[in-house]
Amino acid sequence: MKSDEILEADAQTVSGTEAPERGPKTFGYARVSSRGQADGNSLEAQEEKLIAAGAEEIYKDVFTGMSVDRPELTKLLAKVRSGDTIVVAKLDRLGRSISKISALISDLLAKGIAINCLDVGMISNDAVNTLMCNILLAFAQFERDLIVERTSEGKEIARRDPSWREGRPQAYGKKQRDHWMELLKDHTYSQVVEMTGVSESTLIREARKRGFRK
Repeated sequence: MKSDEILEADAQTVSGTEAPERGPKTFGYARVSSRGQADGNSLEAQEEKLIAAGAEEIYKDVFTGMSVDRPELTKLLAKVRSGDTIVVAKLDRLGRSISKISALISDLLAKGIAINCLDVGMISNDAVNTLMCNILLAFAQFERDLIVERTSEGKEIARRDPSWREGRPQAYGKKQRDHWMELLKDHTYSQVVEMTGVSESTLIREARKRGFRK
């Protein structure tokens, strides 16, 4: 549902009667790609900034990958009215592309909803403010593109190493695993487990991988 449709639908209650009048309210919105997102972008860090900026009610989205679902933002857009203010810690929290963020900002401003972006300030429709927002959004997207490119290049370089394996790194090094196999020559699985602390399943899996028979 588009934000303008959501805002219009919110003007009426479920019973079809007009929603009760209320004064202007300040809402906060936070978004992260994962709960552990660092560099001052965690949900907790954003929430602290939003509260300090006067947010009375905060909506928070968490998703991973390229998901475009933002259920909490949808709820927020259904609740805000003309005269309200939406506060975000950073401009790029409102979306993942310049075009979509710009469209959302323009739509909200046209409906009389103010936007307080803490890394930019209050956003208005004047030409200078619009230009500054677009520049900041372009830099944010450029930074994301660089991260993706560096990650891809790093994997490509790593793949050139014959010992490289994609996925989680092994918990034990080659020397440790070699040591297990040496011990197995003169000891039982249970004894090696007790001597090294490795789990029996890990030990058996390594032995099978090497074709070790006991």
